[in-house]
Amino acid sequence: MEFNPGVLIVGASFGFFNIVNKVFDRLPVPESALRNTWKWKNISTSLVHSLITGIWAVLCFYVHPEMAEDLIYTHSGFSHTLISVSIGYFIHDFVDMIRSQKLHQSWELLFHHTVVITCFGMSVLLRQYIGFAVVALLVEINSIFLHLRQILLMASLSTSTLYRLNSMLNLGTYVVFRINTLAWMTRWLVLNRDNVPLLSYTVGSLGMAVMTAMNIVLFYRLLRSDFLKSSREGKKDSEDKEK
Repeated sequence: MEFNPGVLIVGASFGFFNIVNKVFDRLPVPESALRNTWKWKNISTSLVHSLITGIWAVLCFYVHPEMAEDLIYTHSGFSHTLISVSIGYFIHDFVDMIRSQKLHQSWELLFHHTVVITCFGMSVLLRQYIGFAVVALLVEINSIFLHLRQILLMASLSTSTLYRLNSMLNLGTYVVFRINTLAWMTRWLVLNRDNVPLLSYTVGSLGMAVMTAMNIVLFYRLLRSDFLKSSREGKKDSEDKEK
């Protein structure tokens, strides 16, 4: 059997993100975030993962453009390593939430991580669908702004210009890198139904259904919180001034 370095890379990645989390534990925390330092560290670590994997996913297609033509079998060691690193992070985050939160507080993310670890794990072990998994990691470009949004909220900077700018970038990248990517992946899965084994097709379809549902809900929450709410408040302020 050919040696698969994926398992070792997953373990190394798990250790790396544990170290990153401990580094944030030693860094200063805004006074407004002191009431939940675990969440501050967790989101900061997630931001590091998104920065690394989002940029890495784009580079995978730049370095190895042939992968875009065959998402099932064509891949490079560079892209295989990316998926392994990401699995390590999701395992770290899963364990971190289990240790620090009650189940009813994090069951959605735990379920999300279980789906991702299962799908990515099959990809790494089988050395197939690596390209498809790399496409999925393009959503991490949007996650950079999602995590930054949470950090700004915890730092009590929700009324700052930086927060407004991040809100617009967050919404724009959400549509481009999250909604469009999920739609494209769903279309690809349907069009390539005959080329995908039943087990992989079933796991992939369930995974896409879960991700799509969760992202629609999240998009609505973001729209309501950052745009619809501010529009209502702006309208109310104008009415008050007129009075």
